Amino acid sequence: MSARVIPLHDARPAPAALAPDLADPPALPLADTLGRPLHDLRISVTDRCNFRCGYCMPKQVFDKHHEFLPHADLLSFEEITRLARVFVGLGVEKLRITGGEPTLRRGLETLVEMLARLRTPDGRAPDLTLTTNGSTLVKKAAGLRAAGLKRLTVSLDGLDDAIFQRMNDVGFPVADVLAGITAAQAAGLGPVKVNMVVQRGVNDDQILPMARHFRHSGVVLRFIEYMDVGATNGWRMDQVLPSSEVQRRIAAEFPLTPLSHSAPGETAERWAYADGGGEIGFISSVTQAFCGDCNRARLSTEGRLYTCLFAHRGHDLRALVRGEPVDDARLAGAIAGVWTGRSDRYSQLRGTAAAAAEPRVEMHYIGG
Repeated sequence: MSARVIPLHDARPAPAALAPDLADPPALPLADTLGRPLHDLRISVTDRCNFRCGYCMPKQVFDKHHEFLPHADLLSFEEITRLARVFVGLGVEKLRITGGEPTLRRGLETLVEMLARLRTPDGRAPDLTLTTNGSTLVKKAAGLRAAGLKRLTVSLDGLDDAIFQRMNDVGFPVADVLAGITAAQAAGLGPVKVNMVVQRGVNDDQILPMARHFRHSGVVLRFIEYMDVGATNGWRMDQVLPSSEVQRRIAAEFPLTPLSHSAPGETAERWAYADGGGEIGFISSVTQAFCGDCNRARLSTEGRLYTCLFAHRGHDLRALVRGEPVDDARLAGAIAGVWTGRSDRYSQLRGTAAAAAEPRVEMHYIGG
């Protein structure tokens, strides 16, 4: 593969230095240079995954010789919780736990319990959710719910077992993921969302089977355009099936009616089956860039703050929480300084020289 790989260790672009001081507390609500507020924080708790999906962690790159981060480099649960508390104090209302595959992080339920205790300045609990490939949910769903997890999203790219196993590239059966979704619903983790990354000529024949399967199930199915995340997935524009075409195929069999956005910065365009069969969504980062409303920050496995899914460099928060004592106010000042200087809009610039200038960090390292 000719794509440039960004290793996770010393060959990766160095994190930007952070100044831990501000003369005054940051003014709230925070806004970046394009006026976008800080609302969501995505927290990657591991760079490991038990799948090798080609659009995220292709096996030919992430093979048995690949060096993942040593445990000592990962943020501890206490460090994650401290940083999340500061972010919540700065206006974050939604915390999403990601990976890699987050349920591979030992003791994840403890972290969920710690995050579930956080409160916004006006006393509300942030929306706490998780993205998973579903492989461990049969065992873990009830415990995660008991720990305080509210909702979750499952990545599932098809119902045909041969296609699904070919895409996850480890021979994992689709039946086990479906059983995990059922377990999550039974545990009260709802509504469960299912995300399907659609690649033309790879799994686009699964669009209608997925729609038929999840109608009237209570699951919110969402279709995601195949994106050029990272530098190892061999992305090509001709493999992108526009959301408009996905919607056309579904509407030809099941008429749809539009729904309003559920929250500011929502990435999915929401639709409902006209017959009351439930809700579906379309996430169109490639053909209908939504950078103008993006309100998400990302905290990497080893404590780097990224302000875009397609970023090439993070800001080192771990150095602040592990170095010389820095109180929460100074930490908040450093984070606010990053956000207020943010100008990312990669999807709007895709294909330009500016967008192609730097290699991008891999998605499994900062979450989707």
